[in-house]
Amino acid sequence: MKSAKITISALALSVLTLGLTAVSCSSGGEQNAAAAQQQVPKLKVETVEYSTSELNSYYPAIIKGRSDVDVRPMVSGFITKVYVDEGQRVSRGQTLFTIDPVQYEAAVESARQQVVSAEAALASAMTSERNTRMLHDKNIISSSQHDMAVDNVNIARSAVAAAKAALASAQKNLSYCVVKAPANGVVGSIPGREGTLASPSGAPLTTISDITQVYAYFSLTEKDLLDLTGNGVKTLDAALAAMPDVHLRLANGEMYPLAGRVATVSGVIDNTTGAASVRALFDNTNGMLRSGSTGQVVIPVRTPNAIVIPQKATYELQDRRFVYVLNDSNMTVSAPIEVLDVNDGQNFVVTSGLKPGDRIVIEGVGNTVRDNMKVDPVMVPNTGAMPAATQTAATTPDEAAATVEAAKKAGEEGRAKQAAEQKAAKGKAAPKDSAKAAK
Repeated sequence: MKSAKITISALALSVLTLGLTAVSCSSGGEQNAAAAQQQVPKLKVETVEYSTSELNSYYPAIIKGRSDVDVRPMVSGFITKVYVDEGQRVSRGQTLFTIDPVQYEAAVESARQQVVSAEAALASAMTSERNTRMLHDKNIISSSQHDMAVDNVNIARSAVAAAKAALASAQKNLSYCVVKAPANGVVGSIPGREGTLASPSGAPLTTISDITQVYAYFSLTEKDLLDLTGNGVKTLDAALAAMPDVHLRLANGEMYPLAGRVATVSGVIDNTTGAASVRALFDNTNGMLRSGSTGQVVIPVRTPNAIVIPQKATYELQDRRFVYVLNDSNMTVSAPIEVLDVNDGQNFVVTSGLKPGDRIVIEGVGNTVRDNMKVDPVMVPNTGAMPAATQTAATTPDEAAATVEAAKKAGEEGRAKQAAEQKAAKGKAAPKDSAKAAK
Protein backbone atom coordinates (compact mmCIF):
# COMPACT_ATOMS: atom_id res chain seq x y z
CA MET A 1 0.00 0.00 0.00
CA LYS A 2 2.78 2.36 0.90
CA SER A 3 4.61 1.44 -2.31
CA ALA A 4 1.51 2.22 -4.39
CA LYS A 5 1.19 5.71 -2.87
CA ILE A 6 4.80 6.46 -3.68
CA THR A 7 4.28 5.36 -7.31
CA ILE A 8 1.19 7.60 -7.72
CA SER A 9 3.02 10.62 -6.27
CA ALA A 10 5.95 10.10 -8.62
CA LEU A 11 3.59 9.86 -11.55
CA ALA A 12 1.76 13.08 -10.59
CA LEU A 13 5.08 14.89 -10.23
CA SER A 14 6.13 13.78 -13.71
CA VAL A 15 2.86 14.99 -15.24
CA LEU A 16 3.19 18.36 -13.49
CA THR A 17 6.77 18.71 -14.74
CA LEU A 18 5.73 17.96 -18.33
CA GLY A 19 2.89 20.49 -18.10
CA LEU A 20 5.18 23.23 -16.83
CA THR A 21 7.69 22.41 -19.57
CA ALA A 22 4.98 22.64 -22.24
CA VAL A 23 3.72 25.95 -20.88
CA SER A 24 7.28 27.28 -20.77
CA CYS A 25 7.97 26.21 -24.37
CA SER A 26 4.69 27.75 -25.56
CA SER A 27 5.47 31.03 -23.80
CA GLY A 28 9.00 31.06 -25.22
CA GLY A 29 7.72 30.44 -28.75
CA GLU A 30 5.29 33.33 -28.50
CA GLN A 31 8.03 35.62 -27.19
CA ASN A 32 10.33 34.63 -30.06
CA ALA A 33 7.55 35.27 -32.56
CA ALA A 34 6.85 38.65 -31.00
CA ALA A 35 10.56 39.51 -31.08
CA ALA A 36 10.77 38.48 -34.71
CA GLN A 37 7.72 40.63 -35.46
CA GLN A 38 9.35 43.60 -33.73
CA GLN A 39 12.57 43.20 -35.77
CA VAL A 40 10.74 43.87 -39.10
CA PRO A 41 11.14 47.67 -39.54
CA LYS A 42 8.23 49.89 -40.43
CA LEU A 43 9.33 52.12 -43.31
CA LYS A 44 7.55 54.65 -45.49
CA VAL A 45 6.67 53.32 -48.92
CA GLU A 46 4.98 55.02 -51.88
CA THR A 47 3.42 53.67 -55.06
CA VAL A 48 4.88 54.92 -58.34
CA GLU A 49 2.40 56.82 -60.52
CA TYR A 50 2.45 58.79 -63.74
CA SER A 51 2.34 62.59 -63.43
CA THR A 52 3.21 65.70 -65.38
CA SER A 53 6.54 67.05 -64.21
CA GLU A 54 7.52 70.67 -64.73
CA LEU A 55 11.06 71.25 -63.54
CA ASN A 56 13.36 74.18 -64.15
CA SER A 57 16.81 74.55 -65.66
CA TYR A 58 18.92 77.43 -64.36
CA TYR A 59 21.56 79.26 -66.42
CA PRO A 60 23.80 82.05 -65.07
CA ALA A 61 23.11 85.28 -66.94
CA ILE A 62 24.48 88.79 -67.34
CA ILE A 63 21.91 91.54 -67.80
CA LYS A 64 22.50 94.32 -70.32
CA GLY A 65 20.35 97.23 -71.40
CA ARG A 66 18.80 97.09 -74.83
CA SER A 67 21.40 99.66 -75.84
CA ASP A 68 24.43 100.69 -73.78
CA VAL A 69 25.99 103.74 -75.43
CA ASP A 70 29.37 105.10 -74.29
CA VAL A 71 29.37 108.88 -74.22
CA ARG A 72 32.71 110.24 -75.51
CA PRO A 73 33.68 113.84 -76.32
CA MET A 74 34.37 114.68 -79.94
CA VAL A 75 36.91 117.37 -78.98
CA SER A 76 39.55 117.70 -76.28
CA GLY A 77 39.23 120.12 -73.42
CA PHE A 78 38.50 120.61 -69.75
CA ILE A 79 35.02 119.81 -68.46
CA THR A 80 33.46 123.05 -67.24
CA LYS A 81 30.10 121.73 -66.04
CA VAL A 82 28.27 118.44 -65.39
CA TYR A 83 24.49 118.75 -65.80
CA VAL A 84 23.36 115.25 -64.73
CA ASP A 85 24.02 112.78 -61.96
CA GLU A 86 24.58 109.04 -61.91
CA GLY A 87 21.39 107.01 -62.19
CA GLN A 88 19.41 109.91 -63.62
CA ARG A 89 17.02 109.17 -66.47
CA VAL A 90 17.71 111.38 -69.51
CA SER A 91 16.20 111.94 -72.94
CA ARG A 92 17.94 111.98 -76.28
CA GLY A 93 19.49 115.40 -76.98
CA GLN A 94 19.58 116.42 -73.32
CA THR A 95 22.77 118.29 -72.30
CA LEU A 96 25.12 116.20 -70.16
CA PHE A 97 28.47 118.07 -70.08
CA THR A 98 30.11 121.21 -71.40
CA ILE A 99 33.76 121.46 -72.40
CA ASP A 100 35.75 124.72 -72.26
CA PRO A 101 34.79 126.41 -75.60
CA VAL A 102 37.28 129.31 -75.63
CA GLN A 103 39.76 127.88 -78.12
CA TYR A 104 36.98 126.61 -80.37
CA GLU A 105 35.22 129.98 -80.35
CA ALA A 106 38.51 131.55 -81.41
CA ALA A 107 38.86 128.99 -84.17
CA VAL A 108 35.36 129.86 -85.44
CA GLU A 109 36.16 133.59 -85.49
CA SER A 110 39.43 132.93 -87.32
CA ALA A 111 37.67 130.78 -89.91
CA ARG A 112 34.99 133.42 -90.38
CA GLN A 113 37.67 136.05 -91.15
CA GLN A 114 39.29 133.66 -93.59
CA VAL A 115 35.98 133.48 -95.42
CA VAL A 116 35.78 137.28 -95.57
CA SER A 117 39.32 137.48 -96.90
CA ALA A 118 38.70 134.78 -99.50
CA GLU A 119 35.53 136.46 -100.68
CA ALA A 120 37.41 139.79 -101.06
CA ALA A 121 40.12 138.05 -103.08
CA LEU A 122 37.41 136.51 -105.25
CA ALA A 123 35.83 139.90 -105.88
CA SER A 124 39.22 141.33 -106.87
CA ALA A 125 39.89 138.43 -109.23
CA MET A 126 36.49 138.83 -110.86
CA THR A 127 37.11 142.54 -111.42
CA SER A 128 40.48 141.79 -113.01
CA GLU A 129 38.88 139.17 -115.22
CA ARG A 130 36.25 141.63 -116.48
CA ASN A 131 38.94 144.18 -117.36
CA THR A 132 41.07 141.67 -119.20
CA ARG A 133 38.04 140.44 -121.09
CA MET A 134 37.34 143.96 -122.37
CA LEU A 135 40.95 144.38 -123.44
CA HIS A 136 40.92 140.94 -125.05
CA ASP A 137 37.78 141.75 -126.98
CA LYS A 138 39.59 144.86 -128.39
CA ASN A 139 42.63 142.74 -129.21
CA ILE A 140 44.73 144.80 -126.87
CA ILE A 141 45.95 141.79 -124.85
CA SER A 142 46.53 138.22 -125.82
CA SER A 143 44.22 135.32 -125.10
CA SER A 144 46.71 133.82 -122.64
CA GLN A 145 46.49 136.87 -120.45
CA HIS A 146 42.72 136.64 -120.38
CA ASP A 147 42.86 132.92 -119.63
CA MET A 148 45.17 133.65 -116.70
CA ALA A 149 42.64 136.09 -115.29
CA VAL A 150 39.91 133.47 -115.58
CA ASP A 151 42.09 130.96 -113.73
CA ASN A 152 42.65 133.47 -110.95
CA VAL A 153 38.86 133.77 -110.54
CA ASN A 154 38.51 129.99 -110.25
CA ILE A 155 41.31 129.86 -107.70
CA ALA A 156 39.64 132.59 -105.67
CA ARG A 157 36.32 130.71 -105.76
CA SER A 158 38.07 127.58 -104.48
CA ALA A 159 39.65 129.56 -101.68
CA VAL A 160 36.23 130.87 -100.66
CA ALA A 161 34.81 127.34 -100.62
CA ALA A 162 37.75 126.09 -98.55
CA ALA A 163 37.36 128.96 -96.10
CA LYS A 164 33.66 128.26 -95.72
CA ALA A 165 34.39 124.56 -95.11
CA ALA A 166 36.93 125.47 -92.44
CA LEU A 167 34.33 127.72 -90.85
CA ALA A 168 31.77 124.92 -90.83
CA SER A 169 34.33 122.57 -89.24
CA ALA A 170 35.20 125.12 -86.59
CA GLN A 171 31.53 125.69 -85.83
CA LYS A 172 30.97 121.93 -85.58
CA ASN A 173 33.87 121.58 -83.15
CA LEU A 174 32.42 124.40 -81.11
CA SER A 175 29.06 122.60 -80.96
CA TYR A 176 30.86 119.49 -79.71
CA CYS A 177 31.76 121.42 -76.57
CA VAL A 178 28.18 120.72 -75.47
CA VAL A 179 27.97 116.95 -74.93
CA LYS A 180 24.39 115.67 -75.33
CA ALA A 181 22.71 112.34 -74.64
CA PRO A 182 22.81 110.11 -77.75
CA ALA A 183 19.76 108.10 -76.64
CA ASN A 184 17.06 107.78 -74.02
CA GLY A 185 18.17 105.91 -70.95
CA VAL A 186 19.78 106.01 -67.53
CA VAL A 187 23.13 107.65 -66.81
CA GLY A 188 25.86 105.31 -65.63
CA SER A 189 28.93 106.20 -63.58
CA ILE A 190 30.59 109.57 -64.18
CA PRO A 191 34.32 109.22 -63.50
CA GLY A 192 35.22 112.75 -64.64
CA ARG A 193 33.89 115.90 -62.99
CA GLU A 194 34.49 119.65 -63.50
CA GLY A 195 38.11 120.35 -64.32
CA THR A 196 38.83 116.91 -65.75
CA LEU A 197 40.58 116.84 -69.12
CA ALA A 198 38.41 114.98 -71.62
CA SER A 199 39.50 113.72 -75.02
CA PRO A 200 38.10 111.47 -77.74
CA SER A 201 40.78 108.85 -77.10
CA GLY A 202 40.28 108.85 -73.35
CA ALA A 203 37.80 107.02 -71.13
CA PRO A 204 34.07 107.55 -71.76
CA LEU A 205 32.50 110.41 -69.84
CA THR A 206 29.61 108.10 -68.93
CA THR A 207 27.32 105.40 -70.37
CA ILE A 208 23.66 105.82 -71.28
CA SER A 209 21.68 102.60 -70.89
CA ASP A 210 18.28 102.15 -72.47
CA ILE A 211 16.71 99.76 -69.95
CA THR A 212 13.05 99.93 -70.92
CA GLN A 213 13.83 96.41 -72.12
CA VAL A 214 16.84 94.36 -71.06
CA TYR A 215 18.73 91.42 -72.50
CA ALA A 216 19.79 88.51 -70.32
CA TYR A 217 22.78 86.80 -71.91
CA PHE A 218 23.44 83.15 -71.01
CA SER A 219 25.00 80.09 -72.63
CA LEU A 220 23.63 76.80 -73.95
CA THR A 221 25.93 73.85 -74.54
CA GLU A 222 26.10 72.00 -77.81
CA LYS A 223 24.11 69.16 -76.23
CA ASP A 224 21.41 71.61 -75.13
CA LEU A 225 21.12 72.95 -78.67
CA LEU A 226 20.84 69.44 -80.12
CA ASP A 227 18.14 68.54 -77.59
CA LEU A 228 16.36 71.82 -78.37
CA THR A 229 16.19 71.08 -82.10
CA GLY A 230 15.50 67.35 -81.68
CA ASN A 231 18.88 66.52 -83.21
CA GLY A 232 18.11 68.66 -86.22
CA VAL A 233 14.53 67.50 -86.79
CA LYS A 234 13.35 71.12 -86.60
CA THR A 235 15.10 74.38 -87.30
CA LEU A 236 16.53 76.52 -84.54
CA ASP A 237 14.06 79.32 -85.32
CA ALA A 238 11.14 76.91 -85.00
CA ALA A 239 12.56 75.54 -81.75
CA LEU A 240 12.92 79.05 -80.31
CA ALA A 241 9.36 79.93 -81.33
CA ALA A 242 8.07 76.80 -79.57
CA MET A 243 9.98 77.46 -76.37
CA PRO A 244 7.91 78.45 -73.32
CA ASP A 245 8.29 81.77 -71.57
CA VAL A 246 11.41 81.98 -69.45
CA HIS A 247 11.84 83.62 -66.07
CA LEU A 248 14.63 85.47 -64.33
CA ARG A 249 15.93 84.73 -60.85
CA LEU A 250 17.56 87.82 -59.38
CA ALA A 251 20.80 88.00 -57.42
CA ASN A 252 18.89 87.91 -54.12
CA GLY A 253 17.12 84.67 -55.07
CA GLU A 254 13.77 86.31 -55.79
CA MET A 255 11.95 85.78 -59.08
CA TYR A 256 11.47 88.74 -61.42
CA PRO A 257 7.70 89.18 -61.81
CA LEU A 258 7.65 89.52 -65.63
CA ALA A 259 8.28 86.61 -67.97
CA GLY A 260 10.56 86.89 -70.99
CA ARG A 261 11.27 85.18 -74.28
CA VAL A 262 14.41 83.67 -75.76
CA ALA A 263 15.13 85.98 -78.70
CA THR A 264 18.31 84.81 -80.42
CA VAL A 265 21.06 82.20 -80.36
CA SER A 266 24.49 83.03 -81.75
CA GLY A 267 25.47 81.15 -84.88
CA VAL A 268 28.92 80.19 -83.58
CA ILE A 269 29.80 77.79 -80.77
CA ASP A 270 32.82 78.92 -78.77
CA ASN A 271 35.50 76.25 -79.04
CA THR A 272 36.93 77.13 -75.63
CA THR A 273 33.63 76.69 -73.77
CA GLY A 274 31.65 74.45 -76.12
CA ALA A 275 28.63 76.74 -75.72
CA ALA A 276 26.70 79.30 -77.73
CA SER A 277 25.57 82.68 -76.46
CA VAL A 278 21.81 83.03 -76.05
CA ARG A 279 19.83 86.23 -75.49
CA ALA A 280 16.51 86.48 -73.66
CA LEU A 281 14.44 89.66 -73.74
CA PHE A 282 12.57 91.00 -70.68
CA ASP A 283 10.38 94.07 -70.30
CA ASN A 284 11.65 96.49 -67.64
CA THR A 285 9.03 99.20 -67.52
CA ASN A 286 9.72 100.14 -63.89
CA GLY A 287 13.50 100.22 -64.35
CA MET A 288 14.09 97.56 -61.69
CA LEU A 289 16.75 95.77 -63.72
CA ARG A 290 20.00 97.61 -64.41
CA SER A 291 22.64 97.01 -67.03
CA GLY A 292 25.56 94.99 -65.68
CA SER A 293 23.61 93.12 -62.99
CA THR A 294 23.54 89.33 -62.82
CA GLY A 295 20.94 86.64 -62.33
CA GLN A 296 19.79 83.25 -63.60
CA VAL A 297 17.58 82.53 -66.58
CA VAL A 298 15.02 79.88 -65.59
CA ILE A 299 13.79 77.66 -68.43
CA PRO A 300 10.89 75.31 -67.55
CA VAL A 301 11.27 71.68 -68.65
CA ARG A 302 7.86 70.03 -68.95
CA THR A 303 7.69 66.22 -69.05
CA PRO A 304 4.23 64.64 -69.51
CA ASN A 305 3.56 61.08 -68.29
CA ALA A 306 6.63 61.21 -66.09
CA ILE A 307 7.54 59.12 -63.06
CA VAL A 308 8.70 61.46 -60.29
CA ILE A 309 10.26 60.06 -57.11
CA PRO A 310 11.96 61.69 -54.11
CA GLN A 311 15.72 61.94 -54.28
CA LYS A 312 15.94 60.48 -50.77
CA ALA A 313 14.51 57.21 -52.15
CA THR A 314 17.64 56.64 -54.27
CA TYR A 315 21.27 55.79 -53.68
CA GLU A 316 24.35 55.72 -55.89
CA LEU A 317 26.72 52.84 -56.49
CA GLN A 318 29.55 52.96 -59.03
CA ASP A 319 28.08 55.98 -60.83
CA ARG A 320 24.68 54.33 -61.12
CA ARG A 321 21.48 55.19 -59.27
CA PHE A 322 19.29 52.59 -57.54
CA VAL A 323 16.01 52.33 -55.62
CA TYR A 324 14.57 49.62 -53.36
CA VAL A 325 11.41 48.09 -54.84
CA LEU A 326 9.12 45.92 -52.66
CA ASN A 327 7.99 42.60 -54.06
CA ASP A 328 4.75 40.76 -53.16
CA SER A 329 6.40 39.43 -49.98
CA ASN A 330 7.40 42.94 -48.88
CA MET A 331 11.05 42.09 -49.47
CA THR A 332 13.33 44.81 -50.82
CA VAL A 333 14.82 44.36 -54.28
CA SER A 334 17.53 46.75 -55.52
CA ALA A 335 16.60 48.14 -58.95
CA PRO A 336 18.77 50.38 -61.18
CA ILE A 337 17.11 53.48 -62.63
CA GLU A 338 17.97 56.31 -65.01
CA VAL A 339 16.91 59.90 -64.34
CA LEU A 340 16.90 63.25 -66.16
CA ASP A 341 19.80 65.58 -65.56
CA VAL A 342 17.32 68.33 -64.68
CA ASN A 343 15.92 68.21 -61.15
CA ASP A 344 14.54 70.56 -58.53
CA GLY A 345 16.87 69.44 -55.72
CA GLN A 346 14.19 67.26 -54.12
CA ASN A 347 12.82 64.95 -56.82
CA PHE A 348 14.08 62.96 -59.80
CA VAL A 349 12.26 62.32 -63.08
CA VAL A 350 12.81 58.64 -63.86
CA THR A 351 13.27 57.75 -67.51
CA SER A 352 13.72 53.96 -67.08
CA GLY A 353 13.79 51.29 -64.39
CA LEU A 354 10.36 51.87 -62.81
CA LYS A 355 6.76 51.49 -63.90
CA PRO A 356 3.43 52.63 -62.45
CA GLY A 357 2.32 50.44 -59.57
CA ASP A 358 5.81 49.69 -58.29
CA ARG A 359 6.26 50.25 -54.56
CA ILE A 360 9.50 51.92 -53.52
CA VAL A 361 11.00 52.54 -50.09
CA ILE A 362 11.46 56.26 -49.40
CA GLU A 363 12.77 56.09 -45.83
CA GLY A 364 16.12 54.90 -44.53
CA VAL A 365 17.61 54.35 -47.99
CA GLY A 366 21.39 54.45 -47.75
CA ASN A 367 21.32 53.89 -43.97
CA THR A 368 19.18 51.02 -42.65
CA VAL A 369 17.63 49.52 -45.76
CA ARG A 370 19.44 46.61 -47.41
CA ASP A 371 18.73 44.36 -50.35
CA ASN A 372 16.47 41.32 -49.70
CA MET A 373 15.24 42.81 -46.42
CA LYS A 374 11.76 42.26 -44.92
CA VAL A 375 9.85 45.53 -44.53
CA ASP A 376 6.57 46.43 -42.84
CA PRO A 377 5.37 49.08 -45.36
CA VAL A 378 3.72 52.30 -44.21
CA MET A 379 2.07 53.63 -47.36
CA VAL A 380 2.29 57.39 -47.93
CA PRO A 381 0.87 59.59 -50.74
CA ASN A 382 2.95 59.83 -53.89
CA THR A 383 4.90 63.07 -53.48
CA GLY A 384 5.94 63.01 -57.12
CA ALA A 385 2.39 62.80 -58.47
CA MET A 386 1.64 66.45 -57.73
CA PRO A 387 0.18 68.93 -60.22
CA ALA A 388 2.74 70.79 -62.27
CA ALA A 389 1.67 74.10 -60.72
CA THR A 390 2.96 73.00 -57.31
CA GLN A 391 6.41 72.33 -58.68
CA THR A 392 7.02 75.84 -60.02
CA ALA A 393 6.89 79.23 -58.38
CA ALA A 394 3.50 80.93 -58.66
CA THR A 395 3.77 84.27 -60.41
CA THR A 396 0.51 85.86 -59.25
CA PRO A 397 -1.26 86.09 -55.86
CA ASP A 398 -4.16 83.98 -57.16
CA GLU A 399 -1.80 81.26 -58.38
CA ALA A 400 0.08 81.35 -55.08
CA ALA A 401 -3.17 80.97 -53.10
CA ALA A 402 -4.28 78.07 -55.32
CA THR A 403 -0.91 76.39 -54.85
CA VAL A 404 -1.08 76.68 -51.07
CA GLU A 405 -4.67 75.37 -51.02
CA ALA A 406 -3.72 72.38 -53.18
CA ALA A 407 -0.75 71.58 -50.95
CA LYS A 408 -2.94 71.76 -47.82
CA LYS A 409 -5.55 69.49 -49.38
CA ALA A 410 -2.92 66.95 -50.46
CA GLY A 411 -1.39 66.98 -46.98
CA GLU A 412 -4.77 66.48 -45.27
CA GLU A 413 -5.63 63.56 -47.57
CA GLY A 414 -2.24 61.97 -46.91
CA ARG A 415 -2.57 62.32 -43.16
CA ALA A 416 -6.12 60.88 -43.22
CA LYS A 417 -4.99 57.90 -45.28
CA GLN A 418 -2.01 57.27 -43.00
CA ALA A 419 -4.24 57.50 -39.87
CA ALA A 420 -6.69 54.97 -41.36
CA GLU A 421 -3.86 52.53 -42.11
CA GLN A 422 -2.45 52.90 -38.60
CA LYS A 423 -5.94 52.34 -37.12
CA ALA A 424 -6.39 49.20 -39.21
CA ALA A 425 -2.97 47.92 -38.11
CA LYS A 426 -3.89 48.46 -34.44
CA GLY A 427 -7.19 46.64 -35.00
CA LYS A 428 -5.31 43.63 -36.37
CA ALA A 429 -2.91 43.65 -33.43
CA ALA A 430 -5.72 43.82 -30.79
CA PRO A 431 -6.95 40.17 -31.19
CA LYS A 432 -3.39 38.90 -30.82
CA ASP A 433 -2.97 40.84 -27.56
CA SER A 434 -6.32 39.51 -26.29
CA ALA A 435 -5.27 35.95 -27.10
CA LYS A 436 -2.01 36.39 -25.25
CA ALA A 437 -3.86 37.74 -22.21
CA ALA A 438 -6.24 34.78 -22.25
CA LYS A 439 -3.37 32.33 -22.35
